[in-house]
Amino acid sequence: MSVYVENTPCCKPAPVKRALSWMDERGPMSWIVLMVAGFIFGGPLGLVILAFILMTGRFKRRNYIARVDDTYGLRTHVMRGTGNSAFDSYKADTLARLEREQADFEAFLARLRHARDKAEFDQYMDDRAKAASETPDEPAQDPKPGAY
Repeated sequence: MSVYVENTPCCKPAPVKRALSWMDERGPMSWIVLMVAGFIFGGPLGLVILAFILMTGRFKRRNYIARVDDTYGLRTHVMRGTGNSAFDSYKADTLARLEREQADFEAFLARLRHARDKAEFDQYMDDRAKAASETPDEPAQDPKPGAY
C-alpha cells in the first residue's frame, strides 16, 4: 500500500517503503547495525528489529536482490519479448551464438586439461621407468644371516 503525495508529477512510494529499500540497498550489515543500535538504546526495540529481520527474510540473498530490483517497479526480464520482431530474432540468434561459443570454449578447456594431465602422467611414468632401470634387480643380501 503506497501513500501518494498530491501535486507531484511522479508518485513516490511511502516513506516506510523508501526507508526499507534504502536499508536493503546497503546490504545486511545495515540491518545488523540498526539491530545493535536498537539493543543499545532500548532492549525491546532490538528484539522487535531482530524479529522483523527474521520474519521478512532480509538476510536471504535472493530476496535482497529481488527487493532491490523491484524497488520502483523496474524489474527487467531478459527473455521477455519487446514487440519488435526483428530485434527479438536478433536477440535470440545472439544468445544462441553465445551459448555455442561458451560450449566450444568449455570443450576447449576440457581438452586443454586432458592434454596437461596426460603430459604430467607421461612425465611421471618416464621418471618411474628411469628410476626402475637405475636400481639393481637383485635383492639386497643381509651380511649376517640370522643375526638381529
